[in-house]
Formats: sequence, structure tokens, C-alpha cells
Amino acid sequence: MRQLMSALLYTALLGVANLGAAQPADIADLRSGDMRKLVFHAAPVAASDTPFTHEDGSEMVLADLQGRYVVLNFWATWCAPCRIEMPHLSALQSNLGSDDFEVVTVAVGPNPLPAMQRFFDEIGVENLPLHTDARQRFARSMGVLGLPVTLILNPDGMEIARMQGEADWSSDSAIAIIRALLDAPS
Repeated sequence: MRQLMSALLYTALLGVANLGAAQPADIADLRSGDMRKLVFHAAPVAASDTPFTHEDGSEMVLADLQGRYVVLNFWATWCAPCRIEMPHLSALQSNLGSDDFEVVTVAVGPNPLPAMQRFFDEIGVENLPLHTDARQRFARSMGVLGLPVTLILNPDGMEIARMQGEADWSSDSAIAIIRALLDAPS
């Protein structure tokens, strides 16, 4: 009886806790394939204010990207899964990129610009930025442990979801998730 009461209490608390974690358009139902690895946080998480390097050599912070949804990808030229994933991120940007949505890529570690450009040329990517985090301070401040890691940031610059490992970001599931976020009332 005690176990039954504990189970009922746990179930009730879980249901109440999930009320605050409701996701636009039941995003959990939109996740399939690789997107099942995408974990939405119960509440938005503050993003780092640690700077990284814009592709033009200037310093930037995530606050510079506020006002739109951002798929933020951490990668490196030596990362084999990144080579597979990057064309999918490029396709997502081509498909949904707008004033309300952007795919942003940040190369982590010592990735010289010519090597990054060659990497993009080899895989046919022309529409993603070549931002860098050479000393990995930004990546560490964002809790990146291994590559690739992809985050979704809301227009307030808060992290709302995270995925470890490669994924097909041009899949029907990924596109449906991003569209649901864009269509959700603010």
C-alpha cells in the first residue's frame, strides 16, 4: 500500500511539474529519428556572456543574437560527426533562415580560418558563419563536453534545448520543431 501511495504521489507531482514545462505544439510529439536526442529544458537556462570570435575577427557574445531563435552548433574541423552534420545545418538555414531564425556555428579549439573554409568547401556549405572559440572558454562556459553539441536559444537568448552528437537538422522532424517554436505565441 505504501508503494502504491508513493507511486501515485510521484505520478501526480510529475504531472504538475510538467505543466510548467509545456512546449509549444507538443514538441515532444514532433521529435523522431535523430531529434529524439534533443532534450528540452523544464525552464529556459541562462546562456553565457563569455565572448567568442566573430568570423570578421571582432568579439561577440550571445546577446548579439537576441531577438530570434538560434540553433547554436559547436564543431571542429577534426570532428568526423561534424562533417556529416554540417550540411544538414546548412539546409536548415537555407530552409528556415529569416529575421526570426538563424543557424550559428562556432568552431571550438584551434581551427585556423583557412582550414575552416576548406572544411566548408569540401562539404558544400556556403551559408553558415565561421565564428571561433580558439581557447574554448565560451564552449566550456556553455557546458560543452565533446563535439558536436547543438543548442536552441529562444529570442531572449536563453537556452531551451540541447543535443549532444550529430543529427539530421534538415529532417522533417527538425523542421517541424523549429516551425512550432517560430509559430508559438510569444
